[in-house]
Amino acid sequence: MAVEIERKFLVKGEVWRRHQSEAALLTGTIYRQGYLSTTKGKSVRVRLAGNQGYLTIKGLTKGVSRAEYEYTIPAEDAQEMLDTLCEPPLIEKTRYKIEFAGLLWEIDEFAGENQGLIVAEVELTDENQVIELPDWIDIEVSDDLRYYNVNLSQHPYSQWSKEGVQETGV
Repeated sequence: MAVEIERKFLVKGEVWRRHQSEAALLTGTIYRQGYLSTTKGKSVRVRLAGNQGYLTIKGLTKGVSRAEYEYTIPAEDAQEMLDTLCEPPLIEKTRYKIEFAGLLWEIDEFAGENQGLIVAEVELTDENQVIELPDWIDIEVSDDLRYYNVNLSQHPYSQWSKEGVQETGV
């Protein structure tokens, strides 16, 4: 079984943008994603990352682990599914990748309905893996279901002060 072990953190300030090589600016990839199915404990997601499409099935999160199956699909198919099959609003974000202390951190700067939210994720090989946190990391939100993309699609960050947030647990 494919298992994703991931921890999520809020990002503080703009310091993270300075973690770049002298030779190249920190550049990100634009992501658009939506959900074909979301039920308690599982979701089916369509994603367009740059010019590559993906179909991803995720299971219930237990601790910081969950079953995850991801398959590449043609970008045209992903775009058509996003436009015609996924419930709005779509998740829009730019993902930046930064290596720190031997791990690859993915920083998602959200746009659209989730504008203003910046979340850093790091994938681990073991739930008990000890990690060094960069100085731009704020609080951990791995256990806060509001920050799961599936929940951000149903209850966008821009609406949090206006509504109670329901979580699906995937």
